[in-house]
Amino acid sequence: MNVRTFRIGGVHPEENKLTHEAATQVAALPKQAIFPLGQHIGAPAKPVVQKGDKVKVGTMIAEAGGFVSAPIYSSVSGTVFKIDTAIDATGYRKPVIIINVEGDEWEENIDRSNKLELVKDHPELTPEEIVERIKTAGVVGMGGACFPTFIKLCPPPTAKAECVIINAVECEPYITADFRLMMEHADEILVGLELLMKGAKVTKGYIGIETNKMPAIELLTKKCAEVFGSSEYSVEVVPLKQRYPQGGEKQLVDAVIRRQVPAPPAIPVNVGAIVQNVGTAFAVYEAVMKRKPLFERYTTVTGKKLQNPGNFLVRIGTPMKDLIDACGGMPEGDNKLLAGGPMMGKALTSVEVPICKGTNSVTIISDEEAFRKEPNPCIRCAKCVSACPMGLEPYLLAKLAAVKNWERAEKEEVVSCIECGSCQFTCPAHRPLLDNIRQAKSTVMGIIRSRAAKK
Repeated sequence: MNVRTFRIGGVHPEENKLTHEAATQVAALPKQAIFPLGQHIGAPAKPVVQKGDKVKVGTMIAEAGGFVSAPIYSSVSGTVFKIDTAIDATGYRKPVIIINVEGDEWEENIDRSNKLELVKDHPELTPEEIVERIKTAGVVGMGGACFPTFIKLCPPPTAKAECVIINAVECEPYITADFRLMMEHADEILVGLELLMKGAKVTKGYIGIETNKMPAIELLTKKCAEVFGSSEYSVEVVPLKQRYPQGGEKQLVDAVIRRQVPAPPAIPVNVGAIVQNVGTAFAVYEAVMKRKPLFERYTTVTGKKLQNPGNFLVRIGTPMKDLIDACGGMPEGDNKLLAGGPMMGKALTSVEVPICKGTNSVTIISDEEAFRKEPNPCIRCAKCVSACPMGLEPYLLAKLAAVKNWERAEKEEVVSCIECGSCQFTCPAHRPLLDNIRQAKSTVMGIIRSRAAKK
């Protein structure tokens, strides 16, 4: 078996895939669902409902707030309780729509059958129609970045798509939602990939999967041979070496097609690749073939001290507390709650934060695991340089942030940082490299936007 990987940097944290064999459970409906209006990159969605309105599962409750935006649909049926603010994963209060749940009545145009719909049976699905249905359904990147999917399928005139790469890597420790999705819905994922290829007007596709998911590699390789063997589309399952952060777009493109994406503002399509998460492929299938908007997702709820960690199909808007309770409740002692995994997840201040479109995991880390050691002076070992998958010098960027030398930080390409945390993970002096680099990146990006606005 030819196993590939990206060429620059990377680390290998302990996997801790505690829920690898846990079949997906359907999470119970919440009593009250909370829908943040900013569940995607770009402009927040704008409410189209008011207090007291009745909604069904699949009713649009907020429309896209601009070109780079996405609509939001109710995942529950009931009454709009209020339009207010609530704490989200950032720790700040943001605009939300709160719905009191009453029953489970769905919009009638959603196809709830289990019948597998094939692209060849739907000649009405032109590339333009596929893109429009994806846009209307509010589908965004399900790996966490939450970039509106339809935009990726419409590259700028200066770029030409040559292939679609499905990101099924799931290299972050603890998370297994994508693996379970592949094992339980391989057929739908492949139809979703075909829709993405047709929408992007390409005939070549790849599915990148790390070798700690051999059952998924074997299953999808077999299914691809059956589905695409005599098709106009060519799809290859690419086994990848276990290495973090292989799920990063630029790292995955390098691993799969051996092309390196230049520094921002370059994106994968500039080297011919459109990258979509495996969860996005499944959401595209449901959006296009079943007329089902994006209002539920597969999420891992995990932690070494959690009584019954598991994988869930959960309605968006469900408070994390409901899922934690379904796993036996919050463990005793001090714990850190993360939206996402331990490498790139965000620490939360409340268990009432809702599941959003990009929430692939709810991870509970004990105080002993999360405890940060006292930082020591840099010993110039350059381990952070070796680990950086973007070829940057993290020790230098962190120093520039500390002295607020934003001009030099920009020259040193701080905006290329993907915030994977490999530098901080590998630092023997326990220095808060990523914390400082994030500050520099945010400041420099603000300076760049300000400069562009003046032109």
